[in-house]
Amino acid sequence: MSRFVSTLRLLRRQLFYLAVAAIVTAIFWAMDRTTSPLTVLVYSLCIGNLIHPALEHWYGYVSRRPFPYNWLLSLFALIVLTPPVYLISSLLVWWIAPPAPQPLTRWLAEWKFPVLATLVFGAVIPLFDATRERLERRNAKLQRSVELGAARLEQQERELPRAREIQQSLLPKSILQLPGFELATAWQPARVVGGDYFDVLPLGEKRLAICIADVVGKGVSAALLMANVQATVRAFAHDSESPAHLCDRVNRVLCENIAADKFVTFFYGILDAGERTFRYCNAGHPFPLLVTSDSTSQLAEGGAVLGIFPEGKYGNATVHLSPGDRLLLFTDGITEATGPEDQEFGQESITAFARADRSISAAELNRRLLAHVSDFCRGRFHDDATLLVIAVSD
Repeated sequence: MSRFVSTLRLLRRQLFYLAVAAIVTAIFWAMDRTTSPLTVLVYSLCIGNLIHPALEHWYGYVSRRPFPYNWLLSLFALIVLTPPVYLISSLLVWWIAPPAPQPLTRWLAEWKFPVLATLVFGAVIPLFDATRERLERRNAKLQRSVELGAARLEQQERELPRAREIQQSLLPKSILQLPGFELATAWQPARVVGGDYFDVLPLGEKRLAICIADVVGKGVSAALLMANVQATVRAFAHDSESPAHLCDRVNRVLCENIAADKFVTFFYGILDAGERTFRYCNAGHPFPLLVTSDSTSQLAEGGAVLGIFPEGKYGNATVHLSPGDRLLLFTDGITEATGPEDQEFGQESITAFARADRSISAAELNRRLLAHVSDFCRGRFHDDATLLVIAVSD
């Protein structure tokens, strides 16, 4: 392998000498000076192959010296090498390819241009070598970066499916139900993992805690913060007297641990089957829709998003539910799904879809609505999309 590299390097040098010979010949032609291209070629090959290896070894030694000693030593070596290189090159040119028949003494008397060419060669060679070495180092560094990036991508491709499995395991495997109500959910991350979160937790025999949240951002960072939100909600849900109290406690925890550029929109409610009520607090989340037989209302009461204002205040509100009502909770991945003409799906479309056929089950409404949104955006969700439907039975 090393022999192949050395041969390749030697060939590259010869190409460089040929290029110099072509440039010199072109200069003579432009100056209307008659010269033999073969003479120039032999001179270039002789001077290059004689002075280049010697200077290369010398420069490798003096390059470790501080300036200006390295420069002075390089100049000294060039001056010492120039006379013998000129003599040997001139003898070879006179023997192989002289521009015209003439005595050797006369040929050696024309020393100015060969000596100048030797000095120029000696000055250009270190620049050529330094540039080549710099490019080789840069290419090697770039190659290492590409290989490292490819290895990282491969590792991520192996880890992300596992991360999705872990995230799915944090979400409810089955949705709890209450007598007189039907609940259905759907979760569609924009990437392999996402920052949307929903949960349904039991609070006794006739009550359920229902929450939905959206962590700002997408991907792994949002998924990690989502797991933190989930753990905090489950830790406080059973001890919280009201949705506003839980939002306040979760907000304080997040403000102490969340990054400065992150926040969470959050909605939490308590569904009471005995009283047929839904008590809730909305912390900056897209307003859920309550669709009844004759009206549509938004559940907006609450406060600011979580994770920004440690002293934020949150309020409760209660809505009464009647048979046939539909309560739809969703993240902005649903409402902001973009169609082919850059229009958003919007809450109006959700309302119209929910009112179109109020006889279908919550699971069927959930399935049809998510399919309709997917068709609308041609399956290109730009943000995580989560949908939770609560249907009041007759």
